[in-house]
Amino acid sequence: MPVSPAYMDHLSKDKKLAKVIAAHKPFKLKRRKNICLRLCASIMSQQLSVKVAEVIYKRFLLLYNGEEPTPEQILNTDFETLRAIGLSNAKTRYVQNVARFAIENGMAEKQLSAIKGVGRWTVEMLLMFTLGRPDVFAPDDLGIQQAMIRLYKLNREEKKKFREELLRISTKWAPYRTYACLHLWHWKDTK
Repeated sequence: MPVSPAYMDHLSKDKKLAKVIAAHKPFKLKRRKNICLRLCASIMSQQLSVKVAEVIYKRFLLLYNGEEPTPEQILNTDFETLRAIGLSNAKTRYVQNVARFAIENGMAEKQLSAIKGVGRWTVEMLLMFTLGRPDVFAPDDLGIQQAMIRLYKLNREEKKKFREELLRISTKWAPYRTYACLHLWHWKDTK
């Protein structure tokens, strides 16, 4: 019988989360390159279903013959061409902002939220899915909220109290909060 990763043992101390974890295979975090492109993809996926986001991202890559574009290529792509793949005016500007920022400043993560269109959620997704950080919690993510409401029987009517409860529960998952989020997303999407 294979030994479960350390994160599974730690997170399984939370009895409710343990049931969620037991139903899935262990997750592995990956560190990816091309932070600029990953940040653009994260912006493209904001407030969209996973399926719609994937379609738009595939269209985006097709603009560059299926290859990952450089920041220069993204910035040199006509605004209307980017709009035509399904991006809003705002998202098109934000994608161009990211490319411009990458060219002018590099992609040091401490500076990323200075880019117009890049907020806390976007940076959290980048930390999880591009940089492979194991201890990131995304309390503003709707999927995480929905899963935790269901699993922990939380009430979201009082926003401040709800957020405090999310953070309180997630504190005991440290230093593996990213893994907890991955399991919660997967559980929510398969239930």
